[in-house]
Amino acid sequence: MCNAKDDFFSVLRKRRSIRKYKDVPVQQTDLITVLESARIAPSARNKQDWHFVVVQDKKKLQHMVEAAAGQSFVGQAPAVIVCCSTDPEYKMRCGQRSAPIDLAIAIDHMTLAAAALGLGTCWIGSFYPDMVRSICSIPVTVEIVELLTLGYPAEKPRPFSRLPLNSIVSYDSWMCNDR
Repeated sequence: MCNAKDDFFSVLRKRRSIRKYKDVPVQQTDLITVLESARIAPSARNKQDWHFVVVQDKKKLQHMVEAAAGQSFVGQAPAVIVCCSTDPEYKMRCGQRSAPIDLAIAIDHMTLAAAALGLGTCWIGSFYPDMVRSICSIPVTVEIVELLTLGYPAEKPRPFSRLPLNSIVSYDSWMCNDR
């Protein structure tokens, strides 16, 4: 019998960066579920200063390839989610801007929801913001933080390797083991 904990960790282990997609549109119910997972993500001071532009138009997706530094799989994905901050200057008490952190949390929620639904995603950080801004008519006051491809995988990437826990965690005080 499976329990929620097992299901959750199964999704974590299943998630991969997908760079080959089936030529099948994302079902609207699945898209809404993925977007809803971002909506309910936590944010600094509950500001929720994000906006997501879902690009599904084939011509715009082809323009997104150029905007994503020529990464052809971006145009093969049936959807690209442009992840934006509407208040990019807000800083938390710790001195960090909240926009990239809050959006990273929301995007991770989307990647995990997508994996649970059998969809694939890939974070895209290599892109030209001004080109994306032009393609999607995004105001200059809005920061484009990340792109996220979304679709049904046409590949099954091999399992990823990760450092052992004892090389990335210390308790009570800093102790870094050489990697």
